Amino acid sequence: MENIYLGFIVVLFLLAISDLIVGVSNDAVNFLNSAVGAKAAPFKWVMFVAALGVLVGATFSGGMMEIARSGIFHPDKFYFSDIMLIFLAVMITDVILLDAFNSLGLPTSTTVSIVFELLGASVAVAYMKISNGAEPHLISEYINSGKALAIISGILLSVVIAFSVGALIQYITRLLFSFNYEKRFKYYGGIFGGLAITAIVYFILIKGAKDAAFMTKDAYAWITTHQPLIIAGSLVGFTALLYGLNFLFKLNILKVVVLAGTFALAMAFAANDLVNFIGVPLAGYESYKTLLATQGADPDFFTMGSLKESIQTPALFLVMAGIVMVITLYTSRKAKTVIKTSVELSRQSGGEERFGSSPLSRSIVRASINVSDSLSRFVPEFLKEKARKQFEPLEIDKEDKNPPAFDLLRASINLVVSSALIAMGTSLKLPLSTTYVTFMVAMGTSLSDGAWDRDSAVYRITGVFSVIGGWFVTAFSAFFVSFLLGLFFYFGGVYAVGIMIVLSIFLVYRTSKMHVKKELKREESSKELEEMDADNILESCTKNVNNILSQTQFEFKKTISGLSEENIKTLKKTLKNVEKLTQKAKERKNSVTIVIGKLKDDAIESGHFYVQALDYAREILHSLNFIVTPTFDHVNNKHKSLSEPQLSELKLLSQHLGNYFTHISTDIGDKNFNNQEALAAEQQKVLGLIDLFRKNEVKRIKKDSNSTRNTLLFLTILQESKNLLLYAFNLYKAQRDFLGYYLSKQKIEK
Repeated sequence: MENIYLGFIVVLFLLAISDLIVGVSNDAVNFLNSAVGAKAAPFKWVMFVAALGVLVGATFSGGMMEIARSGIFHPDKFYFSDIMLIFLAVMITDVILLDAFNSLGLPTSTTVSIVFELLGASVAVAYMKISNGAEPHLISEYINSGKALAIISGILLSVVIAFSVGALIQYITRLLFSFNYEKRFKYYGGIFGGLAITAIVYFILIKGAKDAAFMTKDAYAWITTHQPLIIAGSLVGFTALLYGLNFLFKLNILKVVVLAGTFALAMAFAANDLVNFIGVPLAGYESYKTLLATQGADPDFFTMGSLKESIQTPALFLVMAGIVMVITLYTSRKAKTVIKTSVELSRQSGGEERFGSSPLSRSIVRASINVSDSLSRFVPEFLKEKARKQFEPLEIDKEDKNPPAFDLLRASINLVVSSALIAMGTSLKLPLSTTYVTFMVAMGTSLSDGAWDRDSAVYRITGVFSVIGGWFVTAFSAFFVSFLLGLFFYFGGVYAVGIMIVLSIFLVYRTSKMHVKKELKREESSKELEEMDADNILESCTKNVNNILSQTQFEFKKTISGLSEENIKTLKKTLKNVEKLTQKAKERKNSVTIVIGKLKDDAIESGHFYVQALDYAREILHSLNFIVTPTFDHVNNKHKSLSEPQLSELKLLSQHLGNYFTHISTDIGDKNFNNQEALAAEQQKVLGLIDLFRKNEVKRIKKDSNSTRNTLLFLTILQESKNLLLYAFNLYKAQRDFLGYYLSKQKIEK
């Protein structure tokens, strides 16, 4: 029996490593988004500073581990065998849940997940113990409801506090320094930096060091006794140091603050959230040690009151966990995906928005505009004008292919405020969600900075609500899945645990593989966009156009074939392919301002032809979509098959249209536009064929030989096929004009 539980302990530690990997991949956004978004330093240096902070902060986690041992449930009410089942259910749920959020690119809270997983699994096991017990008991005797409520309240409160404090501090800071802050920072930058770094030192050292694994009572007593001296010394020392470095070496003070804040926030993250990853396995390990130390102890009847005792976590475990975190930071693709979501929602510039609009976000924007207009009537004009100048963003450097998402001033406020709030929560042993705090601070500062203007506000607010909604999903999913696993393990025992371990490995592997594939495509698209300039815009456009024409021809042929054979699998695959093509064309159109912005003034005409080609390409895909979608619906709903004459005509149309698209695509690829008259004649021939088929259908309607649905689908395909022919020829002529302009420009340059 002991061997089985030893195996469980080994599994718990293996799950802890997996949990560290998937957890850090999600939580990396908490301390990297500001430095990455503001481009405070090369990425490798940002990663080095963050990694150092994680390693140092890992030793600050010693006093937080009791949350996993006795924070949610009363361990003395459970037997050792019950505790093992609870901990296994929690860890497996956590790995699966966090990996799913990483794949979606959504930041979630590892604190919320671990709290609700512990709650769900312990409720499940407690419920079974009550059901099987001889004496009646209440669930409250097993669950530490007061502690759980305090933890949840602290987490929810952190959302409100973080957003409000972030917005207020950023508004005051921007009023003082504006976006054009460089001149004022020559005089006041040292004071600002000194205050910021002093705040970091105060909250991290004084408030967070009490429970550090390396901190002795005497050392901490000295620190607390000399607080005023430490604060005053830090303020004077850091201010003088920053002024001196700026004067002697022209050091950018804000970059120092951002990197210091990144270090502090990474340290606060490790100190506050490490319990979420290794607290449960360590609690299981301590339980197993207690069982072995008690002679004759029966796992099925040995109560775990020992978990209530305060136990100092060995520093070796903390350092090893920190090393795993650092390795994950450098290697995780999913971490970059999650960071991108946070940066996009807080970026200062416009562009394509990841999220759509919603009725709630539109209502909030309308209400905010009305309130702002009403309040502005009572503010003197000169104050409004002064405030407007302070909040007027600087122009973006068009030569910069990858500009910062926001400036260093906002990044420094994000980090200082977030690290201060999280360190305070750590010192109070209240597991404030690092994700909630950092994300909401970033949203608050972006709101104060005017990043959510009337062109982007509804989309950004929808994005914020989507992320917050995901947090509630986290809580519900964590409780529900952990509850079910607790029941499953209670009845299934070792076999149930084995099944879930295999299943979790499969799910993580599958999502990782899908994510890598998705990210490679996204990186390829981004790279193509970054490399596009006046010299290769024609080549890129030609490649894109040819791809769309060949794909359209292929998918049209598959659609007619699927309709003829009533093959729902073929049509479903075709529909997905067309949706992907349409989405990619939409992304290209949304990024058109970025492409044109990179063109030189003497090449601006290229932008006109590029936009024209994109418009015709999108129209072609829209027409194709209007063919594929109703065809799929027709077959999927099991409507009557098209008649033989209808199918014969559509097959003939598919053949002619395919030949026409092949000729256009070949000429565009070869940059040979001498066959325009022949193509025009071929187009008229196919258009005449479409008119003939339409007349034939009218005759069939007169004879009442076809059903209404068949007729409508047939006529729809004919009409959209006509549009395909017209837009394809317009695209051909647009590419001809583009090439003509490009060649004439080359002659002039020579």
